Amino acid sequence: MIYRTLGRTGERVSAIGLGGYHIANQREEQESIRLIRSAVDNGITFLDNCWDYHDGQSEIRMGKALRDGYRAKVFLMTKFDGRTKAATARQIDESLQRLQTDHVDLMQYHENIRLEDPDRFFNDGVLDALMEARKAGKIRHIGFTGHKDPSVHLRMLEVAQAHNFHFDAAQMPLNLLDAHFRSFAHNVVPKLVEQGVAVLGMKPMAEGGIPQNGFATGIECLHYALNLPTSVVITGVDNQKTLDQALEAARTFKPLSQNQVSALLAKTRTPALTGKYEAFKTTNQFDGTAQHPQWMG
Repeated sequence: MIYRTLGRTGERVSAIGLGGYHIANQREEQESIRLIRSAVDNGITFLDNCWDYHDGQSEIRMGKALRDGYRAKVFLMTKFDGRTKAATARQIDESLQRLQTDHVDLMQYHENIRLEDPDRFFNDGVLDALMEARKAGKIRHIGFTGHKDPSVHLRMLEVAQAHNFHFDAAQMPLNLLDAHFRSFAHNVVPKLVEQGVAVLGMKPMAEGGIPQNGFATGIECLHYALNLPTSVVITGVDNQKTLDQALEAARTFKPLSQNQVSALLAKTRTPALTGKYEAFKTTNQFDGTAQHPQWMG
């Protein structure tokens, strides 16, 4: 496994992260638990999750997997949807209960996808709830996520700077299609690196669309994302095959040459330009807080 530093935090984490949504896709809870523990046993220390995944089942299963000493081996991250102080505080406490822990290492503001979301973070009590939780020892670091458009991430960074606040991490889609279309890699990542905000890549295969359509292999997708200045590349694991692929990508990764990157990007340029294969950017199919506004409080 490769280990990298998480932005300015000084934390060392695995460069491959275990995605929290897919980990509850299994019919049997015990299979989820087995996959999580197998990932940790093989060196993956960064675990992703969210308050709303599978109505809390992702956190519940991960909490059970982290018994028997496994919690001490990992850097645990989850996310919340609250857009008010009360909703944020409640969701933090519910996540801790499900995850069976007294703290998470990184708590992230989920689905920063609307231009008003940065304003709500700073003006509607969300940050106040996070700071109180951090003072109480419930969370250690603070970040934000989003999958919609680089402009929203950039606005979050601008509003944070106006409030003299520094995020520890930011999460976004980073894949071979993103490089050509409303690109987080081109527009957001350089700003994060400049500010010392840890870069967390997600959707490295564009929800599976890249390998499924033959644009590139899963390993090539993961190698491309690892080649960016990412602290962690979070990938969905819902069976042993996808876990083995993630571990193999880490084992075989070597920095890509410019020619290798150019060749991969040349293969994906045409399908990328329509946005069809990054539906999380172009439709509301993946916008959980839009489909369930009650989650925001």
